[in-house]
Amino acid sequence: MPNQLARFFSVVIPTYNRKPILIKCLQALENQQSDKLIKGYEVIVVDDGSTDRTLEWLAENATQFPHLITFSQVHQGPAAARNLGVQQAKGDTIIFIDSDLVVTEKFLQAHANTLAKGVEKIGSDRLFTYGWVINTANFDNPTAEPYKITDFSAAYFATGNVAISRQWLEEAGLFDTQFQLYGWEDLELGVRLKKLGLKLIKCPEAVGYHWHPPFNLEQIPKMIDQEIERGKMGVVFYQKHPTFNVKLMIQMTLFHRILWGILSLGGSLNEKTMQPLLQWLIDRGKPQLALEIARIFLNWYNVQGVYQAYREINN
Repeated sequence: MPNQLARFFSVVIPTYNRKPILIKCLQALENQQSDKLIKGYEVIVVDDGSTDRTLEWLAENATQFPHLITFSQVHQGPAAARNLGVQQAKGDTIIFIDSDLVVTEKFLQAHANTLAKGVEKIGSDRLFTYGWVINTANFDNPTAEPYKITDFSAAYFATGNVAISRQWLEEAGLFDTQFQLYGWEDLELGVRLKKLGLKLIKCPEAVGYHWHPPFNLEQIPKMIDQEIERGKMGVVFYQKHPTFNVKLMIQMTLFHRILWGILSLGGSLNEKTMQPLLQWLIDRGKPQLALEIARIFLNWYNVQGVYQAYREINN
């Protein structure tokens, strides 16, 4: 008699110019341990217009990845890429991860176990599971990184490591492709899923290690651009869901303007004035501390981006 709680998983991964870490991501997904709660799984990579020969390399090395299926699109952002992945998926359950996430061997099984327990507990699959995401700069051995307080996430629905029945994604309407720049497309979908009554169940056993290179000053211009983009997309989020809770999430409140204005001394603590301190910390092997300090002016750019975008829309 078939197990009614068993699932076929489709792991959907959007990617854009991340070939080296994507390879590690896919290798980890080929080394999964599973039992009767997993009927099978596929790994769907949607290439969002990469220029680093991602698809060519995967085609040349296809024998290494028997679970892998690839699709491509003109560069439209992760929301459109994830939608394409869901539309092409064969699974009844979708797992979203990012292409710079390296998971453990028990990753799929952990999600399967927690989903099954959740269904039995609440008598419905009106739920989703969210695993741990541990940030690391260790490319050679990302899974060696310990869990840190800064890895904690209070997000309701974030695509870094989440498993959900496909039917609820389709009923909610998938991701909104208005979110073509950086940020908010997953949390906005989360608002719609919450309205459908879905329950978040934490799944700390489903561990993924989110790799990023050690912080250096050359990254700052791109990070500033992302914060400004995140501000713009935050306003799109607020237009769709004009609630105070969303205003808090996107930092579009007087409190945030005052907070980051004070901390950045009205913007006078910025990438130029803080460069000597940041470089000093990096030179002494403390790039993470340098990044946390840089977030002072990065958040100021984000708040400025929010209000600039809001003014442009309302003028």
